[in-house]
Amino acid sequence: MRAGLPARLRWLRRWFTGHPWVRLAGIWLRAWPQRRFDRVLLGRRLSTAEIGVMGEWIATRWLRQNGRTIFHRNFRGVSRGEVDIVARHRGSLTFVEVKTRTSRAFGRPADNVGPDKQRLIIRGAQDWLREVDLRPVPFRFDIAEITLIPGELPQVNIMENAFQLPDSSMAGR
Repeated sequence: MRAGLPARLRWLRRWFTGHPWVRLAGIWLRAWPQRRFDRVLLGRRLSTAEIGVMGEWIATRWLRQNGRTIFHRNFRGVSRGEVDIVARHRGSLTFVEVKTRTSRAFGRPADNVGPDKQRLIIRGAQDWLREVDLRPVPFRFDIAEITLIPGELPQVNIMENAFQLPDSSMAGR
């Protein structure tokens, strides 16, 4: 006879530690800029989506600790635009795209923000500005690069004004 938990309790433990809400809570608890990264959570490896969520939470906490006010996270616009974080930095509004990598072998995380992704972020920013109906306010597009190396502290690099709004995109507004 096998020592340890009965079969139904082993099943319950496996189900509970693999439940998405439990894993998200575990990721939230571990996503701090001052905490070393570990690729295993509750006995299972983090998926790429979970690593991305952890990177967004680390970026949000880092931005707050460095004086930015977070207005919105994971905004999805009506015109298929998306913005990871909307924040205020000094007197301007910032639309932040978060890119997370677990290795330095394939270049910087910001290299993945190409022209198509920039258009998607710009559409999301325009939708957000339309939805909140603010008076004209200066804004910019930033990229938060998060590098998570197992056993090391997360490396956070914010590229301010990473790309510009094309002149033609504001025509007629």
